[in-house]
Amino acid sequence: METESRNTNAAMLPGEKRATGIVASVAMLRMFGLFALLPVLSLYAAGLENATPLLVGLAVGAYGLTQAGLQIPLGALSDRIGRVPVILGGLAVFAIGSIIAALGDDIWSVIIGRLLQGAGAISATLTALIADATREQYRTRSMAFMGIGIGLSFMLALIIGPLLGARFGVPALFWLAAVLALIAGLLLRGLPEGIKPPKPQDWSLRPAFNADLLRLDFYVFLLHAILTASFVALPFLLTNRLEMPVTSHWQMYVGALLLSLFGTIPLIMSDERQGKARTIGIAVALVLAGQLMLAFGSIGVVPVFAALTIFFAGFNFLEAGLPARLSLLAEGHARGASLGVFSSAQFLGAFVGGLIGGRFLAGGRPADVFFVCALLAAIWLASSSLFRR
Repeated sequence: METESRNTNAAMLPGEKRATGIVASVAMLRMFGLFALLPVLSLYAAGLENATPLLVGLAVGAYGLTQAGLQIPLGALSDRIGRVPVILGGLAVFAIGSIIAALGDDIWSVIIGRLLQGAGAISATLTALIADATREQYRTRSMAFMGIGIGLSFMLALIIGPLLGARFGVPALFWLAAVLALIAGLLLRGLPEGIKPPKPQDWSLRPAFNADLLRLDFYVFLLHAILTASFVALPFLLTNRLEMPVTSHWQMYVGALLLSLFGTIPLIMSDERQGKARTIGIAVALVLAGQLMLAFGSIGVVPVFAALTIFFAGFNFLEAGLPARLSLLAEGHARGASLGVFSSAQFLGAFVGGLIGGRFLAGGRPADVFFVCALLAAIWLASSSLFRR
């Protein structure tokens, strides 16, 4: 018993630290390329040839469709041929899609490029690689480290994306995404040797579809539908209603993100990184409150800033807490497939969110989009209460 306690409290091995750092860096670079486009893409796409509000929403969320369709097969494939070959292939496809979108001059070129960006569906495989490279007692900590890195990438992208887009044009952001994907591929050469996925028992995906995992899949679908729809509407709200220049949008986003940590951190400490039902419910309530404030109170900079702060407080916790919970519940031999289903739900939510944003922005009222997002959050809150009972 004493030996077990010492093992639990021992520090992470050097190989575990290195693998976690490399995988987190790959995820950060890849997601930076996507996040940097988020605050500016809808405005850019609206000015392209053949653009309509629905196609603008499709351009924002298109990557989520192919991500959703390929996370499961690529996650399952990585259980059999190894994580690194799947990750390298995904990064290559992501880079090709970025280049196509950068060279295109109409809305359909951007949509095709975004679909190919999404076809590099490696989120589940990256998460599974961290699980393979770390012992169980450090798995949640390692995934939390990757989550923090992606959060930092998100914050930096919201600052740098609008600035680079205003200075060099949005196509430059697509070129940057392609270059970062290539750098991420080179980083994989530094992984420790001997990391192998658990041997799969068969090709069955049944372990990835038990009730507890499906509930988490549904939650992350709603979370990313709300996020993507919000970022279809937010640039128009800040530019048209609040009359903020695009180069100043990052100040609103980053300020709200930083202040939101005063809500996120207590939730994380209370939750103990377990994804408990009570803390998930509180976080969803924060998302709901933020969307309602954006729908009915977006009359000035201060109310919008307050709404975004409340929204991000809930979102940040859920973005880290949901995959941490799933990693504890998934069976080891089907972890890649389970995370594939989870990531598919996440990116399908992004695709649906883009369509929702484009559809309800057609009337020129961003508040309509936020109200629909509030309805989705209310459905989530009601369903989570039902599951608890």
